Amino acid sequence: MLINNTKIVGLGQLYASNTPGITIKSVGLGSCVGVIAIAPKYRTVGLWHVVLPSSKVDMEKADEIPGYFADTGIGAFIDEFRKLGVVSTKDLIIKLAGGASVMDANATFDIGKRNILACRKGLWKNHMAAIAEDVAGNYSRTVWVEVDSGRVYIESPGRGRWEL
Repeated sequence: MLINNTKIVGLGQLYASNTPGITIKSVGLGSCVGVIAIAPKYRTVGLWHVVLPSSKVDMEKADEIPGYFADTGIGAFIDEFRKLGVVSTKDLIIKLAGGASVMDANATFDIGKRNILACRKGLWKNHMAAIAEDVAGNYSRTVWVEVDSGRVYIESPGRGRWEL
């Protein structure tokens, strides 16, 4: 569903679009990672909200919502672009945001760090790497990407807004 030409991507969701005027947004990335892909040649962008690094914790959920996990979502994310005519992963510019340690001050579980590493690994296995990252730290982020410009923006409470 679009609200004011903005598609909100929730936990484990992924979405790609080449519709002019559309913005794709994910709100409140704490330990979650937003994987942003831009295919300038095709004027297509996408955003994937990764929640956990490995599907081994819940294979049933991985079947139901592959985007929930870094290891199972990468293929589904690439497929979204292929459906819109993007032929090769070489046409994708990748950016990462999130992966913070917001509720795990002692780094007991390190979910944010593990998510970042799992996303990088999945990208690498598919011959891709991020050209820009705004990851880790101890603050949440909201991230969005515009179809028209391919620009990626991040906003965080008390930190303002910046371009990635």
